[in-house]
Amino acid sequence: MSAPSPARPISVLCVDDHPLLRDGIAAIIESQSDIVLVGEASNGHEAIALHRSLKPDITLMDLQMPELDGISAIEQICGENPKALIVVLTTYEGDVQAVRALKAGASSYLLKASLRHELLGTIHSVYEGKRFISPEVAQQIALHSMREQLSSREVSVLELVANGKANKDIAGRLSVSEETVKAHLRSIFLKLDVVDRTQAAAVAIRRGIIPLH
Repeated sequence: MSAPSPARPISVLCVDDHPLLRDGIAAIIESQSDIVLVGEASNGHEAIALHRSLKPDITLMDLQMPELDGISAIEQICGENPKALIVVLTTYEGDVQAVRALKAGASSYLLKASLRHELLGTIHSVYEGKRFISPEVAQQIALHSMREQLSSREVSVLELVANGKANKDIAGRLSVSEETVKAHLRSIFLKLDVVDRTQAAAVAIRRGIIPLH
């Protein structure tokens, strides 16, 4: 038995810096009588301003955006309105990024590859007070939840590694010795279960430990 339709359409704000994706979401919602797209934003600043003025029931939020990223926008929106319902839209299955978004206040976490099949159901579920996390993401969270997390300094080292910096350059930027950098790298390799710098950078980007630029 399907849930009863709300007395008024569920209002949705879509936040993504790619116009084609926003158009795709608009097309999915357009055919629904009980959901209405009330606004679109292309970055976090616009999202915050539109959330204040439109007060949507549901906000669909991308994470990787210019000017202000999605997680920062989620934190501010939920800080102003703790009851805000935000569904993260992302291309990546990264567990660290997902946990960060959920801790910031997101209600659900949906992969963009699943939008056509899961968007409408997710909107209804979140509106009814439920959470939804894409199975692929939930699996990654469960897989890595018991592993030791990287320290903030290790993340800083890893970001520089991903940007192609040598140990000497990393040491200079962080004002530490090269031996300290090597020690951080040994710890990083152990925690991420990798054997070299290239693998470490790839795993860190995939899991959302460091941002993809």
